[in-house]
Amino acid sequence: MSKEYAGLAGQILEKVGGKENVLDVYHCQTRLRFQLADESRADQEALNAMDGVAKVLISGGVFQVVIGTHVKYVFEEIEALVGPKEKREGGTAGGKKKNPVEAVIDFISGTFQPIIPALSGAGMVKALLALLVVFHLIDADSQTYYILNFFADGVFYYLPILLAVTEAQKLKCNPVLAAGVAAIMLHPNWTALVTAGEAVHFFGVIPFTLASYTGSVIPIILVILVQAYVERFLDKWIPKSVKLVFVPMLTFLIMGTLALAVLGPIGSVLGNALGVFFTFLSTNASWAPAVVIGGFLPLMVMFGLHNGVAPLGVMQMADLGYDSIFGPGCVCSNIAQGAATLVVFLRTRDAKTKQIAASSSVTAFMGITEPALYGVNLPKKYPLIAAMIGGACGGLYAGLTQTHRFATGSSGIPAVLLYIGDNSMTCFYNILIALVISAVVSAALAYILSFKFEPALNGKAGKLEEKQTEKQEEKQAEAPAAFDGSIYDPVPGEVIPLEEIGDGVFSAGVLGAGCGIRPAEGKVYAPFDGEIILVADTKHAIGIRSKAGIETMIHVGLETVALNGAGFHPMVKAGDPVRKGQLLMEFDLEEIGKTCPTVTAFLVTNSFDYGTVELKCQGDAQVGDLVMEVKK
Repeated sequence: MSKEYAGLAGQILEKVGGKENVLDVYHCQTRLRFQLADESRADQEALNAMDGVAKVLISGGVFQVVIGTHVKYVFEEIEALVGPKEKREGGTAGGKKKNPVEAVIDFISGTFQPIIPALSGAGMVKALLALLVVFHLIDADSQTYYILNFFADGVFYYLPILLAVTEAQKLKCNPVLAAGVAAIMLHPNWTALVTAGEAVHFFGVIPFTLASYTGSVIPIILVILVQAYVERFLDKWIPKSVKLVFVPMLTFLIMGTLALAVLGPIGSVLGNALGVFFTFLSTNASWAPAVVIGGFLPLMVMFGLHNGVAPLGVMQMADLGYDSIFGPGCVCSNIAQGAATLVVFLRTRDAKTKQIAASSSVTAFMGITEPALYGVNLPKKYPLIAAMIGGACGGLYAGLTQTHRFATGSSGIPAVLLYIGDNSMTCFYNILIALVISAVVSAALAYILSFKFEPALNGKAGKLEEKQTEKQEEKQAEAPAAFDGSIYDPVPGEVIPLEEIGDGVFSAGVLGAGCGIRPAEGKVYAPFDGEIILVADTKHAIGIRSKAGIETMIHVGLETVALNGAGFHPMVKAGDPVRKGQLLMEFDLEEIGKTCPTVTAFLVTNSFDYGTVELKCQGDAQVGDLVMEVKK
């Protein structure tokens, strides 16, 4: 478990209403997803304003906090704070009930999301295999090709077992029993009966429809959906003394029979109908899915609808061996967003926006668009419009040329390898052209629109800039004539660069520039004359604003939010005026050090408003020594 994001995790948990308000929490590639007992207790405004959080939204009945590609590490810290999942499952949600559409999307997302890493890994193996064949590095008749092929196909062959496990987890039934039922449907002996083609009757009475379920999707989804209810019924009525034996036995007998006699055949018919639909689209309207996904994917992501559409690509892959429904449009959309965000980076004059756009454009090109979408494109609007048009244009080309991917994987630049297949490079070349179209159209439109929506570029001040100017003028009117950017040591000890603190959020400067201090004693003093603007509820952090408007935060220790104030004794409250060198807090250095790292983050939280924050000393420092200087 990474400890770098404990502080951010604690703040997020506090703003969603505390651990008692969390019924469930999980994550996808960029988002924390909470099921809350009462959504009204969550402070969305505070979360949206929090450094380290890109966006907060409620979609599909799930409270979502967009973090970025490091979300896994934040989730680990939150999970440690809220406790094991089984202890939370007894709660009763007091929040709003999901409507049918939200419930379906949540179910599909919860079933398919966990298997994406396996599908992506298998997809990249298929891409590697295609490259080796195209460049004549291995022969398609060789044993190496044969072995690598089943390395990749194993996931798709046993896809029903993977789906059985994830669906069972979503429906809160036994995933091992679900995998066992799926194994019945994939057993070689059943496959042999299907191949033989002779009628099969169970006990000579119940007919089993001859259908193969390897690589299928819909049959196992129907089977486990019913199994969840069967399992609960058996668990309720069978005595505890024999439950361990008879629940699994009866589950296999009942569900094995239903799977091969009723549910599996129904699912197979539905799957075949879906395959016919996919084939029709590929032949008669190949442009439509790629245009719709390429153009409207950002809106789908905002409302969580992409979780209900993406599995169609997996189903098409299972039926036809390729995906033209979701993959081509998705990668065009992502590249378009990356290009539009890159234009914002080049055109904007706002330092903070430029910083966000620089990093999020790179992640968008790699297939993760939430930081770009919520951090840049949606707030500014014009790059989002440009990206949607560019993604649709690229998708149109991909659709008209019947471009499809032969494996499931990421949807960024590395994904182009997934379009090599059928011993041909045609789809590969076409997707490259589609991505160039997406990027060029998006970049050109974003550049043109920037003249209207980036007023600073042509001297026309928009409403936002006028307000910012007014605020700056007010600050300047209140501030002394001579700007004093001197900041003095608040904690006696060893001053170290910010990067050496050992916390990802602090070290990356997400909360502002500054330094770290390894305390020599448990006391915090005022670094300048000013006013207390924050004393954390958990007493471990104090915020101070100088008379010149510089805002600083003294965060004592790492992960100390988890101590809930134990060992901290602040002597001031928000609103109190303070003088340089005044004692603000005492803390038990020895006791806190037994639980948490005591290194203290000393940050200029509004450093983005200034030119530079220069570290003036390192090593041992005493209270009153000059440690930082802020320059306009």
